[in-house]
Amino acid sequence: MTTTGEDAETARGGPWWWTRWRSAVLDGGLAFVSALECGVEGVRFADDAGIPMVAGITFGVMAGWVLLIRRRWPIAVVLVSIAITPAQMGYLMGIVGLYTLAASELPRRIIASLAGMSLVGMLIVMFVRVGRSPGRANLDLGDWFVPFISITTAIGMTAPPLLLGMYVGARRRLMESLRERADSLERELQLLAERAEERAEWARGEERTRIAREMHDVVAHRVSLMVVHAAALQAVARKDPEKAVKNAALVGDMGRQALTELREMLGVLRSGSESGPVRGRSVPLAAVGAAAAAAASRAVGDEGAAEGPCLSDLDVLVGQSAAAGMVVELSVEGDSRSYAAEVEQTAYRVVQEALTNVHKHAAGAKTRVRLAHRGSEIAMQVENEPPGEVSPSAARLPSGGNGLVGMKERVVALGGVFVSGPTEAGGFRVSAVIPAA
Repeated sequence: MTTTGEDAETARGGPWWWTRWRSAVLDGGLAFVSALECGVEGVRFADDAGIPMVAGITFGVMAGWVLLIRRRWPIAVVLVSIAITPAQMGYLMGIVGLYTLAASELPRRIIASLAGMSLVGMLIVMFVRVGRSPGRANLDLGDWFVPFISITTAIGMTAPPLLLGMYVGARRRLMESLRERADSLERELQLLAERAEERAEWARGEERTRIAREMHDVVAHRVSLMVVHAAALQAVARKDPEKAVKNAALVGDMGRQALTELREMLGVLRSGSESGPVRGRSVPLAAVGAAAAAAASRAVGDEGAAEGPCLSDLDVLVGQSAAAGMVVELSVEGDSRSYAAEVEQTAYRVVQEALTNVHKHAAGAKTRVRLAHRGSEIAMQVENEPPGEVSPSAARLPSGGNGLVGMKERVVALGGVFVSGPTEAGGFRVSAVIPAA
């Protein structure tokens, strides 16, 4: 069986044109036997031709060794066997040559032509040889005997090696085709595995981004309000004890809610299944993201909002910011109606993060929140005026720079438009438009 492609290059280990040493030894043995046969038959050829015996033997031996090149030049081997057929030698060379020719990749017309020439040559030689046989005169076999023996011998010397070679060649080509298909399938499977790994890595990256965004929504707003209330508590602790007690209660409630939500997410991170923690197993990022989204959906403090915040919760959100000392106004344009859950959650998160940024970067600035219900879209805008003088006791909130990025990712994922930037008056504006469907 042969090999193709890269396997053929690696499998090539024999001398000259042989792929293996075993093939070289086999051809060498066949050529030796053929040379021996032709050398023996060269004695009779020398007697019939009237040439020296040494010349006949030498000619036969040289002709027999041609079988050594049967794999490289099968046509030459068959032509030599046809050429020496009148000398009544090279029968083994003819049989092996026809087999090799039929098993090769040569065109069928060339194989058929050479096989026909070999058949006709063998038929003529056998007809003459049997017709001149001395023993035939002593036997009364009729005129049919010579043609019958000639045709039978010619077919017997030509057809079997030809058919066997065609069968072996077809089987070899079939095996090579199957091997090529297997190699192609292996390459395709490897390519599919690489693509699947790339898609999995992309999905993991997307899920990490989603988890970070949800955890940011859970923690950032509440903790920002906690810091603002704590700063206000520090400022009014001695002047207005009642307000200080109220602010302290708000800080405590927000802290407990934030801790509860964080514990839920950390619980999912530590456990591998619903039944409990499983050692040696990694938690799918999708499960963590779902837990983060569920925890973030409860950030408005409403027990009935388990499916996530919605536009009706904006009043509560604005009220929380007002309770923290922000001067904020909410205006709604158009007729209120319900949207898809993702649309309402995204709109809510944009307003929430914009208010959080005002707490961080423009404490004390007057802020306007506008919500517009349009025919095929919903628009929101949060704009704050330039911040006033910041007192030494004012809260200083750190910023990671992820708020605007998260808002834009949410809006763009729904096919909307997000714009943010400073205003001419020195404030900051966040605008977003989200398709209603």
